[in-house]
This record gives sequence, structure tokens and C-alpha cells, in this order.
Amino acid sequence: MAGTKEKLIHNLVSEPASSHSKVTIVGVGAVGMACAISVLQKEMADELALVDVIEDKLKGEMMDLQHGSLFLKTPKIVSGKDYSITANSKLVVITAGARQQEGESRLNLVQRNVNIFKFIIPNIVKYSPNAILLVVSNPVDILTYVAWKISGFPKNRVIGSGCNLDSARFRYLMSEKLGISPLSCHGWVIGEHGDSSVPVWSGVNVAGVSLKSLNPDMGAESDKENWKEVHKQVVDSAYEVIKLKGYTSWAIGLSVADLAETILKNLRRVHPISTMIKGMYGVNDEVFLSVPSVLSSQGITDVVIMLLKKDEEDRLKKSADTLWGIQKELQF
Repeated sequence: MAGTKEKLIHNLVSEPASSHSKVTIVGVGAVGMACAISVLQKEMADELALVDVIEDKLKGEMMDLQHGSLFLKTPKIVSGKDYSITANSKLVVITAGARQQEGESRLNLVQRNVNIFKFIIPNIVKYSPNAILLVVSNPVDILTYVAWKISGFPKNRVIGSGCNLDSARFRYLMSEKLGISPLSCHGWVIGEHGDSSVPVWSGVNVAGVSLKSLNPDMGAESDKENWKEVHKQVVDSAYEVIKLKGYTSWAIGLSVADLAETILKNLRRVHPISTMIKGMYGVNDEVFLSVPSVLSSQGITDVVIMLLKKDEEDRLKKSADTLWGIQKELQF
């Protein structure tokens, strides 16, 4: 006896449809869900998979998103504790890990999160051997190195969200100071995502007009306009938000969706994201730091070599030395 569905629909295709732009998000905490909703709103994934160890929360978040399917253009939203649900992902976003506590540095988190990655990464590799890994968990630069080492993936397919957010914060604060949209304020924060990040003052511009040519002291102690405070606010802002609401989520979610769009649409935009910089800027160790990188459907294809001032390069090198000092002590 034919049911309603059979009476309504005459099926012409026997094999199931395959996913071409499947995105997996590992971790359904505040950051993972901010990434999920931001990716869904950009309407570029044809499947979203969520993974976590807390099954009730995981199922609840999945159902909550599924109930909004009418307003989205992602036909399939799934979740599971078992990584088979992530099979054939194009992009895997890793947000899982121990959360940064108030006053805790990102670097203190590291060994706690390495142990979590030792479980997550092999499972991702097993089910999506051709995926691009986008690491968001902190300390992001070190954990991107950890993900690269454990996965065995080529370095172009293991990316840290890095300074994409720091640079966005910088451009927002710059826009507030100038009264111009952040889209038209250009400036790069590179290096470590965190306390030792480096603002490239020589590259700060609006419409190609170098602000340093208008204010030669920009970023220096002698600067009467105190632009240095803009970068200080970038560094302090995460700590400030954590102090006020307990965690950061929305801006990093939007930042991740920005990167996901570049990857899934093969846009080849340049982003300040964490990649292996051994051999650049005098760095001789296998360290991941943010530099302007060309991002595509293959991951990072090229790196833009910035013309850094000596003090900027020295700060980048110092950052690399700090990270390497921690990395070489890690227990895999």
C-alpha cells in the first residue's frame, strides 16, 4: 500500500546525492555555535556536521538549527559523537578544547588542549583525508602546529584562524578613530594570535594613503595621537570580553565564516592567518604564525612577503622563539 510520500513523489534517481561543500564543526560550545550560525547565514555549505562529546547539548543544538531550516539554504544539518558523521568534509573547523579562563594566557592552555587534539585529529583524518583543517582553539598557533604534526596533512591544508580576527579588531578600532567604515580602513596585525602580535604600521592606509606618511610617529611612544593604544586594545580586547561575558564568540564566528567562504568559493583572498613560516623573516623553526596568505579551495597556496621594518621583523622572530620554546616541550 503506497503511503502519502509515495503518492506525492515519483522517484527518478536511485543513488543518494553527494555533498560538495560539507563543513564540519568540532565543538558545540559558544565559539563552535557562533561559527555554525555564521557559516549557515553565508549560505555556502550544502551540509553541516556538528561533533562533540556532550551528547545532549549536541543533539539540542542540531535540532535548534534544523528547526530554522526554512530560513537557511543548507539542506542537511547533522550531528553525532561518532566521527563517521563528518565523512567527506571539505572543511573541518576545530573549536573544541579547554576554555580560556579569566586572566589565563592562551599559552597556559596548551598541554590541556594537545591531549584533546590527540583524539580529535586522527578521527578527522580517518573520515575526511582530503579536508582542509581550520584550527580555532587556543593557543591557536601552537595547536595548528599540533594538528599539522598529528594529521600528517601537507602544510597548505592545515590553517590557524590566527590574526584574521586581530586584524578585524584593528580595522574596527581604526575606523572608530577615523570615522570611516572598517572595509575602507586597511591594516595588518601579524604574528601570534595574542599577546605578542605585531601591528604593521607602515602598511596602515585608507584609499592607498599611508597614515604613517601623514604621521611619521604612528605607533611609536612619541606619537601624540597615541595610535599605539589601538593595537593595545586589540591585544586586550579578548581579555576584556572574557571578563565581561565569560568568553568570546560572535566575532570569531564571523571571522571563521569569512575564511570558510574564501575556501569554499575558491576566492583566493589574502587573509592574515596562521601558517608554517619556517624560512621566512629569519625564522628557522617549524612555527605557525599569521602572515598575509592567499587562501583558496586548496588551502593556503601562497604567502605575501611583507616589507617589514627591522623592529617589526625582530618582534615576529621573538614571537616565533617563544612559541618554539613551548612546542618543543609538548608531549604528543
